[in-house]
Amino acid sequence: MINRVIGSIGILLAALVASAATHAADGDLPSPIGNLPGPKKVIKTEQEWAKQLTQIQFAVTRRKATEPAFSGKLLRNHALGTYVCVCCGQPLFNSRAKFESGTGWPSFWTPLAADRIQTAPDYHNPEPRIEVTCSRCDAHLGHVFDDGPPPTGLRFCMNSVALKFVPDAKAKAKTKATAKPSPSRSPMPTPESPPAADPSAPGSPPPTPSP
Repeated sequence: MINRVIGSIGILLAALVASAATHAADGDLPSPIGNLPGPKKVIKTEQEWAKQLTQIQFAVTRRKATEPAFSGKLLRNHALGTYVCVCCGQPLFNSRAKFESGTGWPSFWTPLAADRIQTAPDYHNPEPRIEVTCSRCDAHLGHVFDDGPPPTGLRFCMNSVALKFVPDAKAKAKTKATAKPSPSRSPMPTPESPPAADPSAPGSPPPTPSP
């Protein structure tokens, strides 16, 4: 199984680079090729990472732990935007590649670009797996499996605490516009009372006596 997944990942990453412009033109997924800087390595000591991250973020990204299933706050996030590395901020996945896998972890069928991630065999479990790490800071993100949906057939199963969600600018603007209170309406003008009849005018009724 592990060799099959490695082969599928190799084909996927090559296709991502080759068809980046096509995806962007079709509007399927935004292509970072040409408009995002390439990964520049971020190197920090364990102490620096521990100071920057929460305990669970550090345990997952730097010590390769796994968060409990169905515990991540990004699991059911359906907003439009980009999922970036919680350690270094590198863009990793687009929200349009996210799908409900039912596994308890955020799942994606493709990374944002081929150079955003690294993969390597992981033999720490009885069944070998393919580890996925951030190519910029080597943060452990999760694993990739070959039971995902078309068109790749892959499932990038990521730890929620290893990611940070950045909403799209358009989505932000739409949310802000929706939340903006409606302008207050001016009160309806009160009709003016008709002018009092002039008792001296011809044809005017006689004045009503006061009680």
